Amino acid sequence: MACDYMLLPHRDDNDLDSPLDLHPLPNGVWNGKIAYLDRDGVLNKGSANYINSPNELVILPGVSNSVAALRESGFRVCVVTNQSPIGRGLWDSKVLYSIHNKMRKLLLEDNPNAHLDLILYSPYSPWDGAWARKPNPGMLEAARQIISAAENNLEVNLKFDIDWKNRPDESTSVMVGDRGVDMEAALNFGVRGLRCDSEIGLPQVLSKILGD
Repeated sequence: MACDYMLLPHRDDNDLDSPLDLHPLPNGVWNGKIAYLDRDGVLNKGSANYINSPNELVILPGVSNSVAALRESGFRVCVVTNQSPIGRGLWDSKVLYSIHNKMRKLLLEDNPNAHLDLILYSPYSPWDGAWARKPNPGMLEAARQIISAAENNLEVNLKFDIDWKNRPDESTSVMVGDRGVDMEAALNFGVRGLRCDSEIGLPQVLSKILGD
């Protein structure tokens, strides 16, 4: 895999370049749209002291239905989240997995179509200069290639930054976040960015995404 020196994203459930099993979209058709979603303040309530265990996770109202609505409109949904507590040594990736397993469970309990197609995270500290850490676009770059490979039954062959040539059009995709670094990541990747209030999250901008 190229560009290991750049400090690349990590994947919740597998190696970064492993094949991805996708749940079918409700309408059965994918035309390339991806909703890249920050986590804290978009899907769940954030905390200045981080979300440190599954018990601290609280899904924002209406998020499950919003995720389902995205998928019903033909979007694949990928979470792209900075998780520096790992790099800071506060806890390890197993804790993060348990938090994300709880998140998936709560979303699906509320709406059985609220699948998260992929979760990517940056475990690095802010001072590491990681390509994976927003505002750098590494997680979004990886998400596009992993999902596209899965949709087309191809092997994942990740490229980053200037090594990735002939990039697909991102004009129908969107990045949703509650902070400036999310909007910078969207700009750096070349996708439309929508900023939401961290107390409302994804439901606040859903109509802008769907064009209602």
